[in-house]
Amino acid sequence: MYCAGLPLSLVLMVLLPVGTAALPGLSDGTFDWRSSLPSLWGKRSAEKRSSTGAYESEANGTEFLWITQDVYEGPSFFDRWTFFDQGDPTHGAVNFTDEQTAFANGLVYVTAENVVVMKGDNTTWLPAGAVRESVRISSITQYNGGLFILDLNRAPWGCGVWPAFWTCGPNWPYGGEIDVLEGVHDNEHNQVTWHTGPGCSLTAGDNFTGTVVGELDCDGTISGNPGCGITEWSSASYGPYFDSQGGGVFAMKWDDEGIAVWNFYRAAIPQDITDGQSPNPSGWGQPAAQLAPSGCNPLTMFSNHSIIFDITFCGDWAGNSYSTSGCPGTCAERVQDPSNFVNASWEINSLKVYKKQWVAGKVSGAEGVLDIRTMTLLLSGMLVGLIGVW
Repeated sequence: MYCAGLPLSLVLMVLLPVGTAALPGLSDGTFDWRSSLPSLWGKRSAEKRSSTGAYESEANGTEFLWITQDVYEGPSFFDRWTFFDQGDPTHGAVNFTDEQTAFANGLVYVTAENVVVMKGDNTTWLPAGAVRESVRISSITQYNGGLFILDLNRAPWGCGVWPAFWTCGPNWPYGGEIDVLEGVHDNEHNQVTWHTGPGCSLTAGDNFTGTVVGELDCDGTISGNPGCGITEWSSASYGPYFDSQGGGVFAMKWDDEGIAVWNFYRAAIPQDITDGQSPNPSGWGQPAAQLAPSGCNPLTMFSNHSIIFDITFCGDWAGNSYSTSGCPGTCAERVQDPSNFVNASWEINSLKVYKKQWVAGKVSGAEGVLDIRTMTLLLSGMLVGLIGVW
């Protein structure tokens, strides 16, 4: 017999293993499924999931998981990006190309192994004063928080080269900017930097392993302010040594607890990142860099961010620091020779964005979220109700 489209046998298979002893009141007709089911299904489901270590907790004790929101990888990687083809706001010696030109000139492509490549032109000799072709792309989707995990085999480096993996909101600097991976020349240490409007600052001595560089004030409206930054301690976080390690992973967590960045070289990537199902940042140890909410509200100072990759040359940072970098000649001379840019390329395995899924209730701003336990209770209650009707 079928009950509302469900075979009775299936209903009984779900309910009978529980046993009548576990359902007080079932025999005398006083059983209340609404009060009993949390201990029967919700708790068991939660305990099973908690044993994997995937659950994390908010400050108020609410449990949540990081679940997949977006995955950028392989042949479809470029489907959800726009190509920036205007002048470089950081005054680099670069011509950012449109999408058609980038593909036609081999500046972007996907390998047979599904590795996404973006690079600066490394084949064209340039006359003095000319600029070199390169790429800058921005995600169509905008984010207001999340867990961003970039797995790459190599990142650009070299004298005169200035790459960045970053996120940015509208109306700079008021929408905020988060520089997750950035450096110049042959540097060995990645620099994480934040740019905001007034009212945001780094908390010195906070819970991170890197070293504060420059200003604590992140206010980009102050003339000459380079933002508030932290240099990673690891020499495998940027440049040739990062490449020689087989690349690695950069992870950025942005939520009400602040904005934190981790970097793992290939052999040290946590298993929960490799598995890719539900990463658990609370098990990764201290971040390399962190902007704490005690000095900056991460949800009001940063909003509607697109993800950005770019490679520029010389410009405000690489150009102005060139004379003290140990690199030969001048930055303008460096740009002319294409052989200087054989290492100016991104090789990306994947970029994954995760969002929070609350599993033990809701928190402020989480309207519309139906947690896993609630779904279990509703389904279980429906089945019990169907048995009574039948």
